[in-house]
Amino acid sequence: MREPHENVATVLVDPRALADLELELMELDLRVWPVATAPICVDGERTAFQLRRSLVMRQRGAWDVAAEWTPVWISFGGSWYDGAEPLPWAAHQTLWRALEVHGDHVRYQRRLGGVPPLQVPVEVDG
Repeated sequence: MREPHENVATVLVDPRALADLELELMELDLRVWPVATAPICVDGERTAFQLRRSLVMRQRGAWDVAAEWTPVWISFGGSWYDGAEPLPWAAHQTLWRALEVHGDHVRYQRRLGGVPPLQVPVEVDG
């Protein structure tokens, strides 16, 4: 049986555009998780370095501009899910359209991967 996972897009983002992208995606109930600080990474900086290097190298020079960019995972908020049903295609389309708008500042492939569940921190009233 497959371990619980969360669907994510892996994206390299120009650090100068990260804050604006994150705010825009929040409005669409899409969550940006910088890999270096993601709660599922034991050594986030190392994971981010390895992921960035792998993505850039795989493109054989086409993504060299992104060699120092921030790797992020983009996940889908609760409004995109209907119980245990698969993620709807509308969610995919919304994400890809939002990223296309930032084409000069992002590099990604149109596919989703799976990572252990990313939990949004909950504030506890003390």
